Amino acid sequence: MTEQNKNNTEQNNTVPQRQLRGLYSKVNISIRSLNIIIIVLVIALVACMAIGISNAGFTVNFDSMGGTMVESQKHMYELSNKVRLINVSDYMISNCDEFLGFLCGIISQDHDLEEMYLDSFLTIAMLEGSDISHAIAKLDSISDKFRVNFVLSISMNERDLPECTKGKVIVSL
Repeated sequence: MTEQNKNNTEQNNTVPQRQLRGLYSKVNISIRSLNIIIIVLVIALVACMAIGISNAGFTVNFDSMGGTMVESQKHMYELSNKVRLINVSDYMISNCDEFLGFLCGIISQDHDLEEMYLDSFLTIAMLEGSDISHAIAKLDSISDKFRVNFVLSISMNERDLPECTKGKVIVSL
């Protein structure tokens, strides 16, 4: 056989390679395997959707930093009109003295105010990790002068509280 006939015979015997396109163009796996994987994933997705619909789904609540802004606003409208909920973080308070001034401003605008409940006091008064004696003494003098009772929630062990507060603890958890 001549050289040219050999080349023609070799070219005729080789199977032409299929050009892969689309999703499979850069994947080094058989098309059959990829089709099986895709079918299994679609079936799993449909099963999850069917379970979710039949069980009315599920809800995951992440409560961080005392709830979301929407929740705190929602609670504001559920309260009695005699109670006012104020989100202190809206007022750009950066230290304890500013916070105490903020409280005095509230008291000056509401002369029949009898009690103030301060939740997460260390956080809203910017006192986390600091000595709270100064703030407690200042609240005592404000309370005496304007006849307003302050009820504070403080995240601190009772044994770690300063002496000026030990007689004022109502509940210790």
